Amino acid sequence: MSNSKSADLFESSDSSRSGKPLRFAQYVTFDEPITLAAGDVLPSVTVCYETYGQLSPQRDNAVLICHALTGDSHVASHDDEDDPGWWDILIGPGKPVDTDKYFVICPNVLGGCRGTTGPNSIHPETGKPFGSDFPVVQIEDIVDVQRRLVDHLGIDQLHGVIGGSLGGFMALTWGVRLPSRVRGVVAMATSPRLTSQGLAFDVVGRNAITSDPEYQGGQFYSNGQGPLVGLAIARMLGHITYLSREAMTSRFDVNRMDARNIKTRFETKFAVGSYLAYQGDRFGDRFDANSYVTLSTAMDLFDLGGTAEELREAFAVTKARWLVMSFSTDWLFLPFQSREIVNALIANNRPVTYCNVISKCGHDAFLLADDLESYGEMTRAFLDNIDEGSDHAVANPVPERPTSIFQNRLEYDTLLEMIPPKASVLDLGCGGGEFLGRLQDQGHHHVVGLELDERAILACIQRGLDVVQVDLNEGLAAFSDGQFDVVVLSQTLQAIRNVERVIREMLRVGKHAIVSFPNAAYAPLRERLAEHGLSPQTDSAQGYHWFNTPSVRTFSIRDFEDFCRMQGIRIERQIAIDTRAGTAVTEHPNMQADIAIMMLSR
Repeated sequence: MSNSKSADLFESSDSSRSGKPLRFAQYVTFDEPITLAAGDVLPSVTVCYETYGQLSPQRDNAVLICHALTGDSHVASHDDEDDPGWWDILIGPGKPVDTDKYFVICPNVLGGCRGTTGPNSIHPETGKPFGSDFPVVQIEDIVDVQRRLVDHLGIDQLHGVIGGSLGGFMALTWGVRLPSRVRGVVAMATSPRLTSQGLAFDVVGRNAITSDPEYQGGQFYSNGQGPLVGLAIARMLGHITYLSREAMTSRFDVNRMDARNIKTRFETKFAVGSYLAYQGDRFGDRFDANSYVTLSTAMDLFDLGGTAEELREAFAVTKARWLVMSFSTDWLFLPFQSREIVNALIANNRPVTYCNVISKCGHDAFLLADDLESYGEMTRAFLDNIDEGSDHAVANPVPERPTSIFQNRLEYDTLLEMIPPKASVLDLGCGGGEFLGRLQDQGHHHVVGLELDERAILACIQRGLDVVQVDLNEGLAAFSDGQFDVVVLSQTLQAIRNVERVIREMLRVGKHAIVSFPNAAYAPLRERLAEHGLSPQTDSAQGYHWFNTPSVRTFSIRDFEDFCRMQGIRIERQIAIDTRAGTAVTEHPNMQADIAIMMLSR
């Protein structure tokens, strides 16, 4: 195997981490006793942290970074001479978390082993390391210490808190336990609590550590090297959960017997075995076994609720704007768990944006460069638009879909005119957010978009809009009855598989529904079929053909009127448009109009 191939095989989210001294670390000690959630008391706590950028005179540009299980304060390099940080791709001048704009703070967590008080710290009463006598730490304790650090820095309210995995637990906790202290929360690859499968992996990892004879009951600091075998096995197990099946296949399947020859006590017969052995052995050089036990336990104890009702209650107090991102191949923190968070925020009418980023990388995706263009740019746009007063400018706008209402100005203006002032509006299939932006500019008090396309979601975030990734065919279960004044479905009905369900859901969630659609009975389309024997395509002007059109059905104004009669739906207002002539049609609309707009109610 060539050197470059060896480097590729062993590349991981751990590659930039080491046990080297932290050149830019800062420290603060809080001398007063701190009572932990489980009831134990720490006589004092020292926090190791690093900062980047400059705090503004108003002290309103601070962003707190919360690290994952085995991270530390060194989130990014400080200069060209500094070692890379564990999130260098995200944080720095001009990067998504731009340190030319924001004052970034990253502390090592309580219970860690890189400068903040943890099991390897000296117990003031014994003069020896705490070891396994270090008390049980929970996520709320970690956040409480972070809050003390933020107070120490003279910051009343954070612009944002960002975290993934265990760091996501901390970000969630800031949002629900300290609602007035943060304006925006970015939670990546996280959940309201671990699944039982996730718990099981942690239990096995801790057993591997504590069953190692060198663990010595956790008091190994002055006698031997400690439980390096158990710690390595725990880390190997962790790396299996961090990678997706797709990532494992692409990296190890082609040459699965092409293992790297390394000095290790572990099996290296297969390529994946040498990778795991390398990661496990390297981990013991920088991380403390007792900290692994402490922090993995804190992760396992975290629980915002296991039911929709419990989560709705947990998120009822939050005041922040939220960006929640999951990753499609993450099987440790699964996408449905992120949707549980989003659903709880929706139930409380809290501003939230959600995207399940398409990725092949698994749980580690939020630390890798592969999908940075998605999750990184969403983070950038969200931070830049947390505060009110965004001008909705989009640096690289996503073109509206060919089926969009914005192809025709007359239809666009008509839709805006049909929505009453100060209404709450849910826009289904909102595209890049042009319509939502106009609604917000007109003073509508609560506008939310639903969209499936990842690039369109980014465009909405760049406009400062709230958009949730949803497949409309799956329904609107996250939304409650009558939650919006108006629900809009513009030029999308022809692409819906289950029309009855979607219309029914629109009228459940909204007091009124507005639907616009192309009319397949338009005279030129009739002529196309009758005289030329060609299918009456309603989107041929956008370059589609019968074999690649997103439309799955064609129907006319009269068809839709019949549908409404059969469903017991009242058409309160009907407007037909001839977009070629640029006029409204009042006579023979089923033949003379190519677009129809209907306002519906029960």
